[in-house]
Amino acid sequence: MQKLSIVMPAYNEERRIGAALEVYSKFFSGLKKENILDYEILVVINNTTDHTEEIVKGFITEDGSIKYLNFKQGGKGFAVIEGFKDALKRNNELVGFVDADLATPPEAFYDLITKIGNYGGAIASRYIPGSIVNPKPTIQRIIASRIFNLFIRAILFMPYRDTQCGAKLFKRKAIESVISNLSMSQWAFDVELLYHLRKKGFVIKEIPTRWSDKEYSKIHFAKAGPFMALSIVRLRLLNSPFKSFVKVYNKMFDYYKNQKALSYTTA
Repeated sequence: MQKLSIVMPAYNEERRIGAALEVYSKFFSGLKKENILDYEILVVINNTTDHTEEIVKGFITEDGSIKYLNFKQGGKGFAVIEGFKDALKRNNELVGFVDADLATPPEAFYDLITKIGNYGGAIASRYIPGSIVNPKPTIQRIIASRIFNLFIRAILFMPYRDTQCGAKLFKRKAIESVISNLSMSQWAFDVELLYHLRKKGFVIKEIPTRWSDKEYSKIHFAKAGPFMALSIVRLRLLNSPFKSFVKVYNKMFDYYKNQKALSYTTA
């Protein structure tokens, strides 16, 4: 059987991680029993201050295919990178990640597996024909998302309609080829991953997905958007003849980040 590792980053997810593990474990254990697919679910807890770890431990006693790592350092990108590194220590032929909020149901993640074919990766997309998004996003969110996507296309020349959907799957050799190049811990990790894979010559296929917006979202686009955009500019600088300017750029970015943090605390 083909072996799959699903990395599930978890930052203060005590309200959602239980439901996600229950649904994903039930679905993929069924495939394993039918000798269709072997799997592991690797929860990567990062910078958590709630009871996420205790909840995950409870599920491990019921499903030996669930594993976890726990780090003091935070950031979704950091968690996924560390999860990838750990997954590559075992004989996983497919390595992917999914958000812990169940916005992507296991059936939709399985679509990536069945459709990856000879591609280097398959990513869920909410903005191509055939996708089902429920509830419908607000006009403000659509506009913000499309502006961000156009920005990525203009700066990095990438063709993808949706880089931010939290369900992605890759061949082992694809992840092995870029794992040492990944450095973004938070703001634009998905974009950096896809950018480096594209540079290495891997073709990534966008797959229509089923996606539902969930409450308790950790992302506030009005706050995170500027940092994501600045991170993309930094990624472009690092991969251009002007990479010597990155040190200056980093100082400007840190200043902006500190000023924004100050404005949030004094607002």
